[in-house]
Amino acid sequence: MRERGGYLAIIILSGLLFFPFLGGVHLFDWDEINFAECAREMIVSGDHLRPQIDFMPFWEKPPLFIWMQVVSMRLFGINEFAARFPNALVGVMTLVAIYHCGRRLVSHKMGQWWAVLFAASWLPHFYFKTGIIDPTFNLLIFLAFYQVHVLRTGSRAWLHAIAGGLLLGMAALTKGPVAILVALLALGVYIVLHRGLNGYKIKHLLAMAVFAAVPFGLWVGITTAVHGTEYGTWFLREFIQYQVRLFSTEDSDHGGPFIYHFVVLLLGCFPASAFLFQYLGRKREKVADTGFATWMWLLFWVVLLLFSIVKTKIVHYSSLCYFPLTYLAALQLYALSEGKERLRKGTAIVLLVTGILLAVVIALLPAVGINKAVLIPYIADPFAVANLRADVQWSYAACVPGIIYLAIIIAAARMMRQDLKKGMTLLAITQVVAIQFVLLYCAPRIEGYSQRAAIEYYKSFSGKKVYVQPLGHKSYANLFYTAKQPYNAPEYRGVRKDKTGRETPEANGDWLIYGNTDRPAYFICKVHDSAEYARNPQLEVTGSSNGFVFLKRKQ
Repeated sequence: MRERGGYLAIIILSGLLFFPFLGGVHLFDWDEINFAECAREMIVSGDHLRPQIDFMPFWEKPPLFIWMQVVSMRLFGINEFAARFPNALVGVMTLVAIYHCGRRLVSHKMGQWWAVLFAASWLPHFYFKTGIIDPTFNLLIFLAFYQVHVLRTGSRAWLHAIAGGLLLGMAALTKGPVAILVALLALGVYIVLHRGLNGYKIKHLLAMAVFAAVPFGLWVGITTAVHGTEYGTWFLREFIQYQVRLFSTEDSDHGGPFIYHFVVLLLGCFPASAFLFQYLGRKREKVADTGFATWMWLLFWVVLLLFSIVKTKIVHYSSLCYFPLTYLAALQLYALSEGKERLRKGTAIVLLVTGILLAVVIALLPAVGINKAVLIPYIADPFAVANLRADVQWSYAACVPGIIYLAIIIAAARMMRQDLKKGMTLLAITQVVAIQFVLLYCAPRIEGYSQRAAIEYYKSFSGKKVYVQPLGHKSYANLFYTAKQPYNAPEYRGVRKDKTGRETPEANGDWLIYGNTDRPAYFICKVHDSAEYARNPQLEVTGSSNGFVFLKRKQ
């Protein structure tokens, strides 16, 4: 009865955290709108096998998460809530899963600590309120690793091998071959560390490999059968080449230093990241977990080092680290709460310093928004300056939550020295409230600076038979928010070359400006590109807003 109550409490509380206000802010370019647009185009075109962008082939991601969004959009309509609903549901499933795994691996209390720590950490919580692929991908990978663990310790090895393989295959069908790469690297390091398979049998690992190929293979096979061998071969070639290119070059101008993801995890996974320092350099026998911590360490370091080496640096690329990081931190919280460990001074310092830094940023953000004119003279980027000139209303009263957050972090850190349970409970509750404040109050205002003017411009053309195209920058918002339909003339289809010379299908901008178009064409560019386009005799400037300049083609 106690176990059922634990699961039910997590379902109810996580549902209250993740589902409300999902549609309170526009989808963010690029990733959120990218996947939502793929789902919308599946619905509009009726082609549910082939992901498309602007009704042209899109080979960057497989379709599993997009299918989830399609189901959601058929239930709730094509909107922001529907695009984010799958991840909110995944958030509930994630907290239930980690509570279950923690309870089975260690104890009921350990499962509780793990769920609380995951929900109370910034980025792990935040991504369940978004429409990006990673939360779904991460859950599938984690569950596959759990099946690998119980494959050696459990009594139904074949069942765990099949389940682990299918979960891994579904992860590959969500984000691509990086799922297989992470699993193979972790297994390779495991074999080296243990100088062998350490109880695993080759026949079970081979069974996992076979079943891991099933989901992706079924999709490719069915797509090839429906659309022909030529399409299937072409898609696989482009898909694989894109994945290789993503790892070897900076994509989308998202570069960064090697330590990028170390910093992201330290700040973004607060307070869990602080307790990871408690785990470092200690003997592990005080909390037995039958060896699962080894797999979590391997997963953590494989992902962290892999994406630190990869040229493209985006915040959510290291999000798979959230599971092992919070698990290892929760082990220490459990040991501390049971009196098996003492809070280390270094852990307390990291907790306090990181928490104070985040609290100061939150407290100062409204004040910076009110006094943005002071910053503008020091900013060289004209687009950023124009963004900041947006009419976004802040209040000094909004600094108060940040100040309270700062005070409670200091109080909770001190309280943990005497009573860890009370101190951590206070911090966890404060974290959840602070996250909601940032999501509900700060995020819409940040969006007001970054993209709202462009999206409102796109929405003004929704349902109209016109072309609306960004110039000089990439966006998916013009497709989703104009509800673009597949009525393109043949000349509309063009190609874009990336830095490596690879060609990608996209709208033919030259034809839209100079060609014999079949309907009116409207454009949007950023302010630092506007002079070039304004000089074009084919284009006429119709307005501007917050760093974006609007143009139309002269008839």
